[in-house]
Amino acid sequence: MPTASKTTAAPPKRAPGRGPGRGLFAPVTAWLTRPLASFHLLLAVFGLLTVFGLVMVLSASSVDSYSQAGTSYSVFGRQVLYCLVGLVLFYLALCIPVRLIRRYSMALLGVCLAMLALVLTPLGEEINGARSWFSLGGISVQPVEFAKIAFALWGAHVLVTKRGLLGQYRHLLVPVVPAALLMFALVMLQPDLGSTITLFIVLLGLLWFVGAPMRLFAVLALGGVTGTLALAVIEDYRMARLTVFLDPSADPTGNGYQSMQALYALADGGLFGQGLGQGWSKWQYLPYAHNDFIFAVIGEELGFLGCAVVLGLFALTAYVGMRIARRNTDPWIRIVAATLTLWTVSQAVINMGYVVGMLPITGLPLPLISSGGSSVVSSMLVFGLLANFARHEPEAIAALRSLGPGRVGRLLRLPTPDPYRPPAKRRPARPSTPPSRPATKASGAKATRRGTGKARAQGARSGPGSRAQTRGGHR
Repeated sequence: MPTASKTTAAPPKRAPGRGPGRGLFAPVTAWLTRPLASFHLLLAVFGLLTVFGLVMVLSASSVDSYSQAGTSYSVFGRQVLYCLVGLVLFYLALCIPVRLIRRYSMALLGVCLAMLALVLTPLGEEINGARSWFSLGGISVQPVEFAKIAFALWGAHVLVTKRGLLGQYRHLLVPVVPAALLMFALVMLQPDLGSTITLFIVLLGLLWFVGAPMRLFAVLALGGVTGTLALAVIEDYRMARLTVFLDPSADPTGNGYQSMQALYALADGGLFGQGLGQGWSKWQYLPYAHNDFIFAVIGEELGFLGCAVVLGLFALTAYVGMRIARRNTDPWIRIVAATLTLWTVSQAVINMGYVVGMLPITGLPLPLISSGGSSVVSSMLVFGLLANFARHEPEAIAALRSLGPGRVGRLLRLPTPDPYRPPAKRRPARPSTPPSRPATKASGAKATRRGTGKARAQGARSGPGSRAQTRGGHR
């Protein structure tokens, strides 16, 4: 008997752009599509940066602490205390409703401006030639760190409130730019050029993310560079920093000593480093090893790989911060999240840039890693705000309201966020009826004749039946 021929099905064609390596990232891509992925990713980055910073502060400050206090844990103990205070502010920023933060942003800015003015009085403490701190029971507080956050919150509130008028320069620039200039002046009276630069970055972030025209940024950039050069020329120590940046080896034992020692520490680290706690730069070779130049200690003890981990963590911070801003629908949250992310990452880039010799020394700390009270507390406050904004993504709100708070929410007793409701559009006001003019004698007579004529016409149309009914009604 003839056998039926078997037909073999053709193999399915591979979809274009779906290579074999695409499957390696499938679990990561699937995880990032979850509603609370931004929130959990931010918590992970925050925890890693905090723990890494504490470990490196302990390693970088042990020698200095022992030589000054007789114990290797004095600086580390203060850093742990600062982290505990920062965790409290992190939790408060995570729990407070967003509408309250926006409502009281003006009050927060007013308090910060008052603190910036008071620090210039004898109430402030002068450290390293700058009157920038308040000393409270042995703990120093630098108000400019919190003024940056308050300015971002208030500036975004003003720009969102006036978003229908931002096509006009006077509404775009006033009152945000005058308030920024006032803060610049108060900070430069301390003087603190590094903090002024970061405040300028916050201003640029606000204007950029609200959609200001590009020509405005060209003018601001020109003014910023001109102002920085002018401030550098009028002070000898700033001019020395600029000269050292151009040629650190010109004065290796004087003004270029710190920059050269940082480069030596990074060179000694190599690829894998000398080992945690085994670096030599902290033995009084590198000034401020646990503050401004802790990145050099990281490079010396953990090598290029340790520096790459720090770079990766801040790159991940930039990604998750911008992701939170992009996925939110509230315009105020979008601007604040993007601006705070830009400020945090830019400060990290500036710190690492002057350690490796690519930027002039500004004295800005590395967020969450350098030792210091105000810096680590304000950085934790920023991460708390970003975490709060992450829970206000539309998909996150829907998941939290339908499925419950989840394990992290139950553990931290976090409130369920409210959905974003855009402000109701105002209806155009209806034109009011113009007042009637007082009737004159002529107009009154005309109206009387007009009314009499109308009554006669209606009587003629109604006919005799109508008049009979009327008479009947009178009877």
